[in-house]
Amino acid sequence: MTAARPGPAFSVHDIPFSTYGSWFDISPVIAEKTYAEDLHLVSHQNGMHGVLRLVPLNATGDRAETRVEATPDLLSWIGDSGRIDLVYESPDTVRLRGNGLGIGVFAAAHTLTPFSGTYFFHDPAADAHVFTSYETGRRYRVTVLNGTLAEAAGAQALGSADRGVAARTEADGTWEIAVEELDTARPPYASSAAFDDIVESARGAFADFVDAVAPWRSAATPAAELAAYVVWSATVRPTGLVTRPGVLMSKHWMDKVWSWDHCFNALALAPGSPELALDQFHLPFDHQDAAGALPDSVTHSEVLHNFVKPPIHGWAFGHLRRRLPTPPSQAELAFTYDRLERWTDFWLTARRAPGAELPYYQHGNDSGWDNATTFDPERVVVTADLAAFLVLQLRELVSLATELGRPDEANRWTRTAEEMQTALLDQLWTGDRFVARGVGTGDTWSSTSLLDLMPVVLGEHLPDEVVSALADRIKAHLTSHGLATELTTSPHYLADGYWRGPIWAPATVLVEDGLRRAGHHRLADDISARFRALCEAHGFAENFDALTGTGLRDRAYTWTASSYLLLAEAHAHRDGR
Repeated sequence: MTAARPGPAFSVHDIPFSTYGSWFDISPVIAEKTYAEDLHLVSHQNGMHGVLRLVPLNATGDRAETRVEATPDLLSWIGDSGRIDLVYESPDTVRLRGNGLGIGVFAAAHTLTPFSGTYFFHDPAADAHVFTSYETGRRYRVTVLNGTLAEAAGAQALGSADRGVAARTEADGTWEIAVEELDTARPPYASSAAFDDIVESARGAFADFVDAVAPWRSAATPAAELAAYVVWSATVRPTGLVTRPGVLMSKHWMDKVWSWDHCFNALALAPGSPELALDQFHLPFDHQDAAGALPDSVTHSEVLHNFVKPPIHGWAFGHLRRRLPTPPSQAELAFTYDRLERWTDFWLTARRAPGAELPYYQHGNDSGWDNATTFDPERVVVTADLAAFLVLQLRELVSLATELGRPDEANRWTRTAEEMQTALLDQLWTGDRFVARGVGTGDTWSSTSLLDLMPVVLGEHLPDEVVSALADRIKAHLTSHGLATELTTSPHYLADGYWRGPIWAPATVLVEDGLRRAGHHRLADDISARFRALCEAHGFAENFDALTGTGLRDRAYTWTASSYLLLAEAHAHRDGR
């Protein structure tokens, strides 16, 4: 058997080091836009919390100067006098090995109160040192496998104190420890394999994943492996309110599953990891409320219902089931149909004013484009993108009802889809653009936001003259890096303005797909090529400066990585590879 080759190198300042299934990562990022000097064990249970500080030490016990290197299988601190390596043995356990350098494992929180901080003690039953964190509600156990520990600091201390242990080199020059994240108790740690064997196993696990989800990759898609790592390493096992294996948007501070982000991860995973893909699609639906609405977001210990997200799920499921290697069974289709039906009925009942034909958003957050300039005049707004997404969702319900042998329901959904599309064009199309309308005032307006052009997702369902007009306006949003969400010539444009300028992955994928289905292949190809080049040069940030390409906000965002995989795969197939 040939050993798997190391995966792509990356900076832990941009992408956290983690593994499939784990709820913690190793990173200097300990809060939103907050970088610590040292790497931390950062847990995402009960929120994002830097729990343990990992400090490389020289022979005198002082902090050693090192550089950090990372590949999907191994994290290393490398200094003049030696190195420390860290590998995931399992989703809740890391092994660390050092030669010439020691390491300190310290509580990140200096102060312990009755309701916050980290308590530290030696557990005689396990012969290990244990940190208990109020913030995560979990324990972190350090067991020595080789070498010795310096005298522990702050054991059983209350109030303010330094708490932790330091591993140091023995005469043979090496030491090794294990660090576990656990609930209350488990048997004492016992080494299951040699360190190098664990590294090889970790390398193989990632290699298997990337071979499954990106078998088409080549030198023409140079960021595919790193994109796959971003998705793989942000996947967590079912725990708490996360009911299935879930791909978080990031293991930085955007450590949730939002109810439209998940669709892009599902689509990227579908051909190579179909069960995980279906889990991504259904995870927010597991928390669908009595009204049929999806939550805004889901994470380990929190489900938010104060906003919703746009109904792109019909569009997504239509693509998803065509990408799966095996078509869903009738039972699976019926299960999804019921969920999509309830989600659609929510928009048709709870989100249509009396006598109105078109639904409305209550706030920009409902659209996913939180602060887009479309919402500047008013927030409770009928917008063209919402109607377009619902038309596609209604058409998917038609398709599902037909396959399930429910002709009366298929006819009903067909009528509703046709009525909504007619209302969309009659009420919001002016002849050269779509406008938004305030629900309370009836006032209409247009903006310089790309959101106004999102009805292009209707693709082949739109009249040619409408698609052509939208395509011309979309071209005006193209910078050398991709689609700016606000015209760069607009007085409202902001380089780091969230949806008021930066390039975003979901808008790119949706626009590219709509243009391609409408026959505007050359423009779709251009948009795809610019976004792929952007990711290859600047990584997988939450969003990007439209003029410089610089990654903004969270720098390891899975829907960006998944969007790259989707566009790169499609390009590879069109290119004949």
